[in-house]
Amino acid sequence: MISIVMPMRNASLYLTECINSIIQQSYTNWELIIVNDHSTDNSYNIVNSFSLKDDRISIFNNKGKGIIEALRLAYSKTSGKYITRMDADDIMPIDKLKLMREVLVTHPNCVTTGKIKYIGKNLKEGYQKYEAWMNALMENNSHYEQIYRECVIPSPAWMMKRETFENVGAFNSDIYPEDYDLTLRIYKAKTPIIPVKNEVIHIWRDYSERTSRNDPHYAFNTFEVLKTKYFLNIDYKPNKTLVLWGGGKKGKNIALLLKQHRVNFIWACNNSKKINQSIYGIKMQDIDAIFDTNTIYQTIIAVANPADQIQIKVQLQNKSNIEPFWFC
Repeated sequence: MISIVMPMRNASLYLTECINSIIQQSYTNWELIIVNDHSTDNSYNIVNSFSLKDDRISIFNNKGKGIIEALRLAYSKTSGKYITRMDADDIMPIDKLKLMREVLVTHPNCVTTGKIKYIGKNLKEGYQKYEAWMNALMENNSHYEQIYRECVIPSPAWMMKRETFENVGAFNSDIYPEDYDLTLRIYKAKTPIIPVKNEVIHIWRDYSERTSRNDPHYAFNTFEVLKTKYFLNIDYKPNKTLVLWGGGKKGKNIALLLKQHRVNFIWACNNSKKINQSIYGIKMQDIDAIFDTNTIYQTIIAVANPADQIQIKVQLQNKSNIEPFWFC
């Protein structure tokens, strides 16, 4: 059986379509555990009407507050061999559960995921780019190569065996953004990611009231805190020279975090206006002048401009002594 955990808050506009897409799944051995996170609309009544008709659907009220507490309560009520998450405003393509389970039957110790499609009125360009980027990861199975750019596993589009999920800490962490934290724990545990090939397995809805747009737990600086923490814990090697490349907003945020962790680093950029300036007591250096062939470097790249990123990739070609970590 597949256990589907779903936090829910004020999702009445989209809830019926969401639950119907689960009921219509081609794979039918599932349970849906929904936790109402203090909704003030008609969400509870909508779910309750479904649960009265289908005993695979259960609803509970969140005793705490927020997505993490809701996910923990939902997970505590599960009994399936496989665990997956769903968002109350999204849609499952008809074969989603079937296809993901098939991957886990063949690769039981992995986490499986798959391609996504965004829907919604007036979709912002950023979401369209994220969809294209995410789906390219699925095509190339290159998730861990991009792990510090963004969350490489869509939060409502993964499935694991219960034992694998427990091994990476389940929903025990209190850290937001909770989906990226889970993904980084999966990376830390070296869990293989095996995507469903050539199929969209999740339809992700964007709209102005969406939690990730409005909750401060999902602000950009929280992502940088998370990335820096896990980089220092997993990939950072003190015996190598650490370089922070980029003097913009992201670079400044990461520089402060590195200082807070008391990590020694060289801060450099390509911007001639910033070179030789002192920022946070650190002198900004010229990136073209710091690398030498006799030193092994780890380099955090915090340059967001796409054209500049292309140029950086050219600069790094054939430099085997520089290990890049793309943070944007």
